[in-house]
Amino acid sequence: MSQSQHTFRRYKDGDSQYRSIGESIFEQDTTYKCPTYVNRTPPCQGSCPSGEDIRGWLSIVRGIEKPAGGMDKFEYAFYRSTDANPFPAIMGRVCPAPCQEGCNRNEVEDFVGINSVEQFIGDNAREKGLKFKVDATETGKKVAIIGGGVGGLACAYQLRRKGHAAKVFDNHKELGGMMRYGIPGYRTPRDVMDHEIQRILDLGVEIQLNTWVGKDISLDDLRRDYDAVVIAIGAQAGRAIPIPGGDAPNCTTGVAFLDAYNDGRLRFVSKRVVVIGGGDTAMDVVSVARRLGHIEHSHENDRPENVILNQTAQDVAMTVKKEGAEVILAYRRPVDQMPAALHEVEAAEREGVELRGSLVPVSVITDDSGRATALRVAKADWSSGQMEIIPDSEHDIECDLIVSAIGQGGDLTGMEALDNGRGLINADKYYQVPNEQGLFVIGDIVRPHLLTTAIGQASVAADSIDHYLMNKDFGKRPKVDVHHFDLLDKLKESSLAPEEYNHQETWGTNEANFAVHNYEDRSAQEIIPADKLFLGHFGHTPRNLRSESHIKADNVIDSYEERFQGLQQEQAEKEADRCMSCGMCFECDNCVIYCPQDAVYRVKKDQATLGRYVATDYGRCIGCHICSDVCPTGYINMAMGEH
Repeated sequence: MSQSQHTFRRYKDGDSQYRSIGESIFEQDTTYKCPTYVNRTPPCQGSCPSGEDIRGWLSIVRGIEKPAGGMDKFEYAFYRSTDANPFPAIMGRVCPAPCQEGCNRNEVEDFVGINSVEQFIGDNAREKGLKFKVDATETGKKVAIIGGGVGGLACAYQLRRKGHAAKVFDNHKELGGMMRYGIPGYRTPRDVMDHEIQRILDLGVEIQLNTWVGKDISLDDLRRDYDAVVIAIGAQAGRAIPIPGGDAPNCTTGVAFLDAYNDGRLRFVSKRVVVIGGGDTAMDVVSVARRLGHIEHSHENDRPENVILNQTAQDVAMTVKKEGAEVILAYRRPVDQMPAALHEVEAAEREGVELRGSLVPVSVITDDSGRATALRVAKADWSSGQMEIIPDSEHDIECDLIVSAIGQGGDLTGMEALDNGRGLINADKYYQVPNEQGLFVIGDIVRPHLLTTAIGQASVAADSIDHYLMNKDFGKRPKVDVHHFDLLDKLKESSLAPEEYNHQETWGTNEANFAVHNYEDRSAQEIIPADKLFLGHFGHTPRNLRSESHIKADNVIDSYEERFQGLQQEQAEKEADRCMSCGMCFECDNCVIYCPQDAVYRVKKDQATLGRYVATDYGRCIGCHICSDVCPTGYINMAMGEH
């Protein structure tokens, strides 16, 4: 880290030139400007696919934002977090946390461990038995949701909170979608997942399992019987390897492989496994393959490809003979450019997976029976920034099973008319299917991405459905489309709501109690960058890390304990305290201490709340902008007086 990252420059290049003494004394720098308080969206929240008010619940955990009515702060943080995401315990474990990549603290040192604090909030809520509640009046409207994964369940949750009835149809025997059938249980503990799902169902969400809409029930029937329909079926069809021989019987997809494992059917793999891909699904496949191991002499029916394709289960008794499987991951780019989460890559290497980068699959070598015996690859050179195949670099990687984890598509059986030609369904910005009123679509079937992406889309879709059901115009979505902190809501919660305004012409509102003064909310339009902060305020504080089970290659078989253990309460509080509260006051008192005119002052305790901790006496303010310079969070702007 360069020293410049910690250097605050009070003056800029060219500021060494002297001005006239009259200008210096009477005009100063910007005497006509006075401070105003501006709320912007922090980059963690702007990077969060589900749009959580991350700064908000971190502020609650650290004790800055206080709950009303004597509520426990962790309960308050739970409800703030779940306003956007009803799965904090699960997402705190498995989300690759793009919020942490966007965290402004990366400009000072290491990011804030957002997902670890979120996991604590979720685990604490489960331990305390916290429930959701519906405060809205029942509307009598009914919405059918096709798909019981995180997107469908999150949409049902948001719709119930608005007073609409919701029924989820799913073609599996259990809810959870890819969260259950696409991610191994040591990453999404089934007891935790089941608890968070049940909390949603307890709101009155109906379910109908083992039902394929398009086969068992037609989409037209649902559209006739319900006021709106949401398609949230995910992309549960993996993409095969598009190379000669890729249709060999022992070539399968990562989605099918993980489905067979999570369904309890796949209990061991082949001796030599090659996985193609570099994303999170590929990491799950190689890690599961190493844990499953192989059986030296197994029946032909127990071959992994037969179990995966024929929906049979392997013989449990044979698993006592397990040996380690040789697992190789081949990725077309260099290993350090794999999109998978870094800790998953490092864990796979520790567990005995061989990672080979810059390899491009050319063909699958098969034997006389048509089964794959090797994957032929060519080496690639990426030094120019483009992929260039190295001449005469082709070679074979011997294998007994090839798993393709290179992408996903949807299975639109029974809904083929909605296929956009890529095995997916188009959506507009409101997540309505274009030209199909009352039919909405969210999640991987729109574009395969993260679980949290589906959760974020569910929230937007629920808003759109609510407007549709209430015959309201959809309106314009905000530029920064996340769950924003609302000062008026906070003032109401704190019994500090402004008085009713009679809307008669009034002059001089500085003493009026119906107006909120010197505050501007730009959170729907702006994300605050690091260069608007006073980074010099923040010292180095080491991250409070979750302890990790470091499984090694020699003990990986059947090691299914959870990889990360959650933070303790004190650790969670300390980690939350590392948040820089970008774009919102966190009550550091810098502006009060450094104001040379005593113009900035603390608001009286009985009138203060988050975002209203300090105020300015504009009769004293001389526009020196020191308060703005020393504000660590960029909350104070020298803007009042601008036209």
